[in-house]
Amino acid sequence: MMDRLEAFKRKLDTLGPASQSARHCREAALALIRNAVPFAAACCTSTDPITLLSTGSSTDDAIEAIHHRLFDYEYSHGHEDFNSYEHLIHAPLPAASLYAAAEGQPTRSGRYREVLEPAGFGDELRAVLIHEGACWGYLTMFRRTDEPFFREEECLFIASIAPSLAKSIKTAALRPAASDRVARRQEAGLVILSDRLEPSSFNAAAIYWLDELRKMEGLGPCTLPRPLRAVGSRALGQPGESSSAAKVCILMPDGSYLAIKASKLASSASLIQIGITIEQAKPADVLPLIAQAYGLSVRENEVIERMIKGFSTKEMAFSLHISAYTVQDHLKSIFAKIGVNSRRELLWELVARHS
Repeated sequence: MMDRLEAFKRKLDTLGPASQSARHCREAALALIRNAVPFAAACCTSTDPITLLSTGSSTDDAIEAIHHRLFDYEYSHGHEDFNSYEHLIHAPLPAASLYAAAEGQPTRSGRYREVLEPAGFGDELRAVLIHEGACWGYLTMFRRTDEPFFREEECLFIASIAPSLAKSIKTAALRPAASDRVARRQEAGLVILSDRLEPSSFNAAAIYWLDELRKMEGLGPCTLPRPLRAVGSRALGQPGESSSAAKVCILMPDGSYLAIKASKLASSASLIQIGITIEQAKPADVLPLIAQAYGLSVRENEVIERMIKGFSTKEMAFSLHISAYTVQDHLKSIFAKIGVNSRRELLWELVARHS
């Protein structure tokens, strides 16, 4: 059993470096996992490790039809249920089945009664994909009502391979941009969504970006890309929730990053609307993601922020209330983690290659 598990992990470890995109990595992973733990349908999602929102997903057609309802249960106020992804991130085991969590009574789950059972599903296995303390994705598997529930040993197997899958998804999310890529258009897209997350208006740039995102996910022309649904759901969210959490930073096929942000709009007609901006990511948008990916400390991140602004060593030291020698120590640690030898190389890695 251990030999089989280790062999499976090694296969997963190769997906990130070998994949052409995050989508390719997710689809290849689902094909591997289906042979080890059979399922009727599944969804593998990449997430922004800062906000934990979807940056794209690979989803079977049977789940596509109910995907908007699953989003609603995950993010909408008043829809607390078993095995939320946020709960699993902090749970001792990063994977669990709905049947086991509900103690053999899945009808205790509103998600089961209102979404899964009407769609013909009898059990759901969820896993959070965590590598080096950061969550890079979610894996959700489903079985039909006439199929066996997920067994405990299957949950343990998925929990065991989750870090390897997370590492591959992380690798795909950090793939450097091509040095000869063609610059994309710079205009910001603006999309207005209703409280049902249906587009009501958008500008010309938004049409361009929506087409790019749909191509990246392999979606039809009428489907709202996952990142927009995710940030829109978060912005609707709970009353008083900060809109700063309603954003994602996404790696595009050419290696550049896209920032998508949402906020709830005020209306004199008492209508609830969500405004979403889509634009090329700025260094400040990308830096938190890079810091998570390379395992930078809070202080190291603060040093990089100041370096990008052009601070000298002396100015960094004064701003952070530390000595110049300590600044140099932090820089040496940053160079080692990112694999560069100078500030110039570091700036190229962070600004030119990742934004």
